Amino acid sequence: MEEAFGPALPQVRKVVTEIPGPKSRALAERRAAAVSAALGAAVPIYADRAGGGVVIDVDGNSFIDMAAGIAVTNVGNCAPLVAERVTEQVHRLTHTCFMVAGYEPYIAVCEKLNELTPGDHEKRSALFNSGAEAVENAIKVARAFTGRHAVVVFEHAYHGRTNLTMGMTAKNMPYKESFGPFAPEVYRVPTSYPLRDGLTGAEAAERSLKRVEFEVGAHNVAALMIEPVKGEGGFIVPADGFLPALQEWCTANGVVFVADEIQTGFGRTGKWFACEHEGVVPDVITTAKGIAGGFPLAAVTGRPDIMDAVHVGGLGGTYGGNPVACAAALGAIQTMQDEDLAARAVRIGEIIGQKLADLQGKTDVIAEVRGRGAMMAIEFTEPGTLTPKTDLPKAVAAACAQQGVMILTAGTYGNVIRLLPPLVIGDDLLGEAMDILCEAILAEAG
Repeated sequence: MEEAFGPALPQVRKVVTEIPGPKSRALAERRAAAVSAALGAAVPIYADRAGGGVVIDVDGNSFIDMAAGIAVTNVGNCAPLVAERVTEQVHRLTHTCFMVAGYEPYIAVCEKLNELTPGDHEKRSALFNSGAEAVENAIKVARAFTGRHAVVVFEHAYHGRTNLTMGMTAKNMPYKESFGPFAPEVYRVPTSYPLRDGLTGAEAAERSLKRVEFEVGAHNVAALMIEPVKGEGGFIVPADGFLPALQEWCTANGVVFVADEIQTGFGRTGKWFACEHEGVVPDVITTAKGIAGGFPLAAVTGRPDIMDAVHVGGLGGTYGGNPVACAAALGAIQTMQDEDLAARAVRIGEIIGQKLADLQGKTDVIAEVRGRGAMMAIEFTEPGTLTPKTDLPKAVAAACAQQGVMILTAGTYGNVIRLLPPLVIGDDLLGEAMDILCEAILAEAG
């Protein structure tokens, strides 16, 4: 019998061995002998095939995917248009380096990004390999444009694992521990965290910006970078008005406002980009993750005067904007448009939100359910307090894995479960995953 692949995979949860199964355990032994122990693993299995809302491991267990490769496979694994475009491209051209000899797919991706990112003004884009590269290059561009050096970032931020981006990232373990010293001229200020600060968006922005003005000096700031919804920090949605106030301050002070939409972009929050929920139009936007259906690609998009401020040859990289990754991106973007996956994300958020609202009445360890669209989170605290309950998320994720559901944790304090299903997951499969999650929370919370 011919094996099914991609979206043709049966969209069912099925546990046929213990977790991990024998083949996964054998691969774990090989991994231990060949791969650096510094790489972690959220789920103790090894994937063989995936498509739609499921991941099938090497033992034949079919897991409901509530991770999407950390918001990468928004269109699902092996999406037909992605596979079709990649197959055609890999037989035509796999590499020249865009700075040696250009190719049309790179230009086509930039055209799409210029069209789809917030704002109807003229834009320019440049392509890279990863989110961290995009962040670094956004800072390079902002510094070249302004002639300034300081970079302002926020508490609970995650921007990457390179030296500069580690300095911009808030959480020490596991991202920064033992890796310093970090790049200078990075300044961190409070963010809007409604659960914990109780401030309006305007009040939170005033608090943050006064810190910048007094401790850094607005005239020294090249860029202010923020995730419109904090990702690794715990899916923190800022209070209404916070982002617009930051943007207004940046405009008034000649600071480049950079939206890091690497995790929030490409339909994930119910709009193409999370900035659009509050009508914010960034000067520069960084994207990656969901852009190319699982292929490594990232971008910086912004106003022409900013993006063209760098000298010729100042941006680039050997593999940045690889033609195969560009072909994948064009297939993924067309899929998002054809299937209106931003609207699908809204529906996913409604299903998750209703399930979790029902759960909140049954336990006192849930401090908040929050998020936008198909980017939802649960923050756990000790009953009646805001003290983080750090032991619960990992226990719940492990219990879900045993039942065939892949769940990720997050949060500066390690007390958050984050839900990032592929935007093509079916309602029934999603509902089943949420039922198992809710049962696991009740069981583990005691």
